[in-house]
Amino acid sequence: MAEKPPLPTDDAEESHWLDEGQVETQFGPSQVAGGGAEGQDRPAWDSKLQYVLAQVGFSVGLGNVWRFPYLCHQNGGGAFMVLYVILLVVIGVPLFFMELAAGQCIRQGSIGVWKHISPKLAGIGYSSCLVCFYVALYYNVIIAWSLFYMGNSFQYPLPWEQCPIDTATNNTVKECEGSSPTSYFWFRKALDITNSIEESAGFNPIMTGCLLAAWAIVALGMIKGIKSSARVMYFSSIFPYVVLIIFLVRGLMLDGAMEGIAYMFYPKVETWGEVQVWRQAATQVFFALGLGYGSVIAYSSYNPVNNNCHRDALMVSGINFMTSVLASLVVFVVLGFRAKNITLRCVADNLGLLGEEASHWSEQPWWPQFNVSDPSSVSIGEYQEWFSHYGSLAGPNITDCDLDKEMNKGVEGTGLAFIAFTEAMALFPASPFWSTLFFLMLLNLGLSTMFGTMQGILTPLMDNFSLLGRHRTVLTVSSCALGFLIGLLFTQRSGNYFVTMFDDYSATLPLIIVVVFETYSVSWVYGADRFLDDIEVMLKWRPPVVYKYLWKYVCLLAMVGLLVASILRMFFKWPTYTAWNENTASEDSLKYPGWALAMITVLIIIPTLPVPIGYVYSTLRSRGASRLRSQDAAVAGCVAIVGQDGHREMYTKCSSMERLDDALEEEEEEDEKQRGVAACSRVGFLSGRSEEHYQLLPQQAELEMEEEQEEDTVV
Repeated sequence: MAEKPPLPTDDAEESHWLDEGQVETQFGPSQVAGGGAEGQDRPAWDSKLQYVLAQVGFSVGLGNVWRFPYLCHQNGGGAFMVLYVILLVVIGVPLFFMELAAGQCIRQGSIGVWKHISPKLAGIGYSSCLVCFYVALYYNVIIAWSLFYMGNSFQYPLPWEQCPIDTATNNTVKECEGSSPTSYFWFRKALDITNSIEESAGFNPIMTGCLLAAWAIVALGMIKGIKSSARVMYFSSIFPYVVLIIFLVRGLMLDGAMEGIAYMFYPKVETWGEVQVWRQAATQVFFALGLGYGSVIAYSSYNPVNNNCHRDALMVSGINFMTSVLASLVVFVVLGFRAKNITLRCVADNLGLLGEEASHWSEQPWWPQFNVSDPSSVSIGEYQEWFSHYGSLAGPNITDCDLDKEMNKGVEGTGLAFIAFTEAMALFPASPFWSTLFFLMLLNLGLSTMFGTMQGILTPLMDNFSLLGRHRTVLTVSSCALGFLIGLLFTQRSGNYFVTMFDDYSATLPLIIVVVFETYSVSWVYGADRFLDDIEVMLKWRPPVVYKYLWKYVCLLAMVGLLVASILRMFFKWPTYTAWNENTASEDSLKYPGWALAMITVLIIIPTLPVPIGYVYSTLRSRGASRLRSQDAAVAGCVAIVGQDGHREMYTKCSSMERLDDALEEEEEEDEKQRGVAACSRVGFLSGRSEEHYQLLPQQAELEMEEEQEEDTVV
């Protein structure tokens, strides 16, 4: 692509670290228009709706459904939501707008964008590609799990509604009896999980087949680039909203729905004083918008240069937040129904035990005043009040029935989707229908995000390597095949522990580092003012100047703070994972073994290496180019000197070592002049650019024709 010279600037700090001769280009629509074949042949979205659906589909993923509700519930409910909105406006929207504008201006993937600003920044794009590949590896495993559950939803009753019977003893399976039908089905039937990460125990053949099917779907959806994936987006991006609305309407009719909503939105403003709450809110903003992956840049690079990317940033960010709120409503409506059913069942069981002892204890002063023989007439609040005063006197068999405690069980990640939600849907009328609908929604959420993640890998590679660009289909299929082969790590019986490891460590720190460098590159290296100038040319109006200060100070300092907080948390808290204990039928928190810690370290370091490697490589290359330019300048100076009249004598001296030695004894000015000419002739000889001037010395030309080895002596 044609490069424009840098704009004059008085801010030396924005480019002082660039080497002499380093091209610092300005990117703008005028340049894109003249970008040659690369810009003219680039695919484009068929419509604005197609593009918006793709961006929304990528940014709205599984994290909106099972991560945001958990964080909102754990960190102050409504207070956390207000904090999230503040950080979204101050940090999320500016960074999202920055990536959209950069991709749309330069019309390349993540590698090309940062390489275009400065070749020293090319490593940022490669780091983004590596992180995208990491995420794609384990994200597609979640899609495989959704396929497995969706396939098992086409039967009545659902296989996780009841505990199976052990044929040997004709009793309920002990592992299921000690936990729950949904937990047993998830850990034993779906994952067939081991007791720790150190036990591999071979592959799970069913999950291996599901993973192969998941990668095949991704390959078919991506095989024709954005043309094929965009058509899939029409369904995969819209369908989850239809399902969420259906679930919300159905959930509001359930007993316990209002308790769930109240539990979620009850504000606890005191949580704002905790650093951990701010860290989790910033991290959720960061990952919810998909910053740093390169997918946002890749999608926006297929836009026309006059597209209003500022409006897109506000719109997609708003849709993302509203989706999180909608998903939270659905989750806690359903969880409220589940928790109230479990709590009422607990009250009924305890009242039944009390009824059995009524003949012995009914005269005791602590005996409840309500009718123990009619559990339906006793509310949860009445029972909890009685238990708080007299529960200890009623004996060890009488337990507490806490609605809040039940609300807090299994509401994050896979625990929400594959345990808590499946348990709630088993209580629905026509449960197979609702189960199929739910897992089809998870499948579409995962696929839309997966398409964006793969686009963040393929687009930069095709933009920067013409051979790969000419063989898009081969590259897509090969990438998916490689992803499947490496993904076999996650289909072991211990594979779920590796999914947790990748989710916790492979993307978090590397992505934050990538975004820190992106923000610094745009706001300080290229210059925030110049970037706003380019956007003004592109949009025909200038964005508010507040973006300049948000990019240069607020966003950058916030990302650095988040990076430091994440690193300190890793050092001060030994990394652990949650393992399933088959003997106790419960989950235990275990420390990672030494080899797993080494693997975590490698997962963090590898994606960050391209940044320093790219900087060092570009520095060394630019120094070599500087030396070549110096030699070219010397040759040009030599040509100018020899071309003047009366300098034949000087050239004769350059061709004779004896005369050159004599010249060293002359006056200082003449000596410097003679040595300069001698150096010129040597450079010109080696470079072959002063051949015409060597013709002034016929004896030298004859020597060259007679014996080529005498060239150095002649000089």
